[in-house]
Amino acid sequence: MATLLALDTTAEFGSLALMRNGELIEEVPLHSPDGFGHVIFGAIEALLARHGLMTADVDCFAGATGPGSFTGVRVGMTVVKGLGDAAGRPVVGVSNLQAMAACGSAALRAVVLDARRGEVYGAVYDSRLQCVQTEMVLRFADWLAGLPEGDVEIIALDFTPFADLLRGRPMVQASRVLAGAIGRIAWAEFAGGRGVDPAVLDANYVRRSDAEILWKEM
Repeated sequence: MATLLALDTTAEFGSLALMRNGELIEEVPLHSPDGFGHVIFGAIEALLARHGLMTADVDCFAGATGPGSFTGVRVGMTVVKGLGDAAGRPVVGVSNLQAMAACGSAALRAVVLDARRGEVYGAVYDSRLQCVQTEMVLRFADWLAGLPEGDVEIIALDFTPFADLLRGRPMVQASRVLAGAIGRIAWAEFAGGRGVDPAVLDANYVRRSDAEILWKEM
């Protein structure tokens, strides 16, 4: 009986999920406006304890790789890599945009996330959550204009910034609690033997951090 622990710390609203043999056992919403570094291990310990488990009993660790808050992504990746390394277990990274696509129901699902500075992170997935149009960061109007033709479902956490440009298009509100979706996607990878060594897991920032951009421009 295999167990997988999934987590998302990439935004103010995060979550944990425990999977057993491909089934979601429990999903825990988390909210920490000042980051998850000081609360995530306690939340993980409490979740596992409720099911009589310790980290050594987990067969695979999975985490949201981004895009999102650079600090949040780094915290999540550090936790997943650290737990995987300590337990000698494989890990799986899952894009937040792919996890958001699981909230949809159409054949083509265009996922959009506010990237700030007037830009968005965007990608298109099919009903199997396979990437149809690669993840990118650009202005929303430009991303919208480049979407595939036909019926494309738009998925976002908040449509307020885009409402005027989306009239008449099918829209789906994504859940802020993504660990369950991350867990299901990661389980398929783990069960297929595609879990990786913690040392090779990397973040999916899509865009460089502000600090890196400013350093490059100096």
